[in-house]
Amino acid sequence: MASLTPLNDSKCLVVKIGSALLVDAETGTLRYKWLQALALDIVDLKARGTDVLVVSSGSIALGRRVLDLPSGVLSLEHSQAAAAVGQIKLARAYEEVLSPLGLSTAQVLMTLDDSRNRRRYLNSRATVSALLSFGVVPIVNENDTVATDEIRFGDNDRLAAQVASMIGADVLVLLSDVDGFYTGNPKEDPNAVHMPVIEAITPELEAMAGGAGTAGAKGGMATKIMAAKTAMQAGCDMAIMQGDIERPLKALAEGIKCSWFIGPGDPQAARKKWISGQKPQGSLTIDAGAAKALANGKSLLPAGVTKVTGRFDRGDVVVIQDQNGRELGRGLVTYSAADAAAIAGRQSSEIKSILGYPGRAALVHRDDMAM
Repeated sequence: MASLTPLNDSKCLVVKIGSALLVDAETGTLRYKWLQALALDIVDLKARGTDVLVVSSGSIALGRRVLDLPSGVLSLEHSQAAAAVGQIKLARAYEEVLSPLGLSTAQVLMTLDDSRNRRRYLNSRATVSALLSFGVVPIVNENDTVATDEIRFGDNDRLAAQVASMIGADVLVLLSDVDGFYTGNPKEDPNAVHMPVIEAITPELEAMAGGAGTAGAKGGMATKIMAAKTAMQAGCDMAIMQGDIERPLKALAEGIKCSWFIGPGDPQAARKKWISGQKPQGSLTIDAGAAKALANGKSLLPAGVTKVTGRFDRGDVVVIQDQNGRELGRGLVTYSAADAAAIAGRQSSEIKSILGYPGRAALVHRDDMAM
């Protein structure tokens, strides 16, 4: 069955969990047994070699009960206070269900801007990649304690898609209160048709999407379509499925009813295409040894750079060229032009003594390079 392929072949999975799944709407308490069952799914995925990252809502819903805040829309100050209190409870809950199963967790607080600003994007990507390399399960949440517009208008569907794009995930799963995408709201339209596979986001499809349908939830189908756009552009497949069941990811792998949004190509190819299409802010001229290393899939180290031109900051796109000025590729540079010029031709071990801080070993990492 074709719909099984995206999850079963996944190397890196992002799963988004909404507030309505994690927190009981009537009592405001965590649905602990459901979370324990989800932890078993994560363990199974990790055991077969899949990196798993969780984007979790729920901090405000948990915190408002602790602070005895009234139901309904909260003021910005009360939302931020509830998030600060609830975030501790949320992180502890994930640790309590995953630690006994042998998995370590990490809390990562982000906003959408963290994935849009190039410097913060690179920092976030490097941190999350390092956590995954250690076998850790990162628990990402929107940083509602300091966010403003995100609390009023934001949602974790879009954040999850941005995170999936940032780390090069090949599958994004949105655990929701609906079992997929329909041509209309199935709660209101008896003729609404379920769409199991979607390969393009058209204006007609966007017009079919509605608003939030669950009390306490920020997102709706419209934001899920926005998330699908982001994911698909990054070569990431996305599923919308009913999450209020025991072991939802296991059910998804076994073919439960859902909607798959199939992205063209793969995440790595999509990322390389994006880098290639960006306007370069400068160039790095490299020697023959470095050119050979890049051709073999290596990162660009300072030692192989003979000349730095242009005015660029960390995270900008630069051209990588040989001694004759022939373009070999483009990449996201990890240093500003001034710092790159200072360490050009030097060993990575000398970076701290030259710049005064222990920077990254590569000027352009191979994952951030399109040759």
